[in-house]
Amino acid sequence: MTAPDRLAAEHWFLVRGLPAVVRRGALVRQVWTRSAPALAGAALIAANSILVVALSGKHTIDINGRPTVSEGFILALLALVLPLAAVVGWLVSRIEGAVGRSVAANISLVTIALGAIFGGPSSRQLINVMVTAIGVAAILVATASGVGSILGWAARDTMSNLALVSGMFVRALPVVLLTFLVFFNTYVWLMAAMISRIRLWVAVGFLFLIAAAFLVSHTLERVRPVLASPEPEPGDQDRLAGTPFADVADQPGVDPLSRAERANVVFVVAASQVGQVLAVALATGLIFGLLGLIVVSPEVLDAWTRGSGRSDGTFLGMTLPIPDPLIQTTMMLTAITFMYLAAKTVTDKEYRSQFLDPLLDDLRLTLVARRRYRTALPGH
Repeated sequence: MTAPDRLAAEHWFLVRGLPAVVRRGALVRQVWTRSAPALAGAALIAANSILVVALSGKHTIDINGRPTVSEGFILALLALVLPLAAVVGWLVSRIEGAVGRSVAANISLVTIALGAIFGGPSSRQLINVMVTAIGVAAILVATASGVGSILGWAARDTMSNLALVSGMFVRALPVVLLTFLVFFNTYVWLMAAMISRIRLWVAVGFLFLIAAAFLVSHTLERVRPVLASPEPEPGDQDRLAGTPFADVADQPGVDPLSRAERANVVFVVAASQVGQVLAVALATGLIFGLLGLIVVSPEVLDAWTRGSGRSDGTFLGMTLPIPDPLIQTTMMLTAITFMYLAAKTVTDKEYRSQFLDPLLDDLRLTLVARRRYRTALPGH
């Protein structure tokens, strides 16, 4: 395998979220260009910060009561910033040449620096510069460690399975109807009005950990046969056509998967399932949040919370014209939906046949490519 073929093979594994497979030192190569998609997403967030500060004159979003026209525009920017950042990152990831990616990364860094000067979360530029530097360093470290590769693959996999996500939402309708009854429960709203945000985050994290444990234990059970014997199948040659492994023969006796590689494989499958379930749970939470904005009037809020509910709320340090009990109730229902769906995917045969089985087959093919890659390495 020539040097260009080796680089192409390593890129092939990184795109598929398996950084542990590639040679030592490969992850730190071309870190800047490989970080371009994440830097581009961060640059759009920085540009959004500049625009928010220019419109409001403040470095924090503090909107209570009925928003003005400019405040409504700021709220629209807040709602669109993350989806647009994801789209920009995806567009940059489609740039194949190293030169193009380097240009995109450089432009993104300039935009991020301007965001630290004219935007940012604080009115003190020194704090903004420090936060920005930490953010850029975190992106580079994630890329160099392979974490960015796994997260990028999980995000692409979730986006490519939006049809499956919609099917999961339909199958989740029973729990949606149940949470609908919970949503219109006075005691739930009273608890949401009285519980502190820190305690609520702890409760949400607790439910998330339980649900993640379901998925990881099930993933281990399903992945073990693939890890034990990733044997080639007759159709693999056609499926690997056009890849750096197409002309490499399958050879027995290749070194077995290391612990890091096994952990990488399990994490990839679990992260993919978490991404699918989380997308449905967030969609459910968004629906209830919008429903609350429609039906929860000041009089209803006062009756449900016995006068203890705030008409404005805070989220991630931002003050929004959304009742705080509505934010807290939506967070609880999202966590409950996530937990239910995580448990349901373990026993849902339709989900396994549509998503998990094809995922495991692609994983088996990737491990077959890994055997060819290790066979072709010099000195193997």
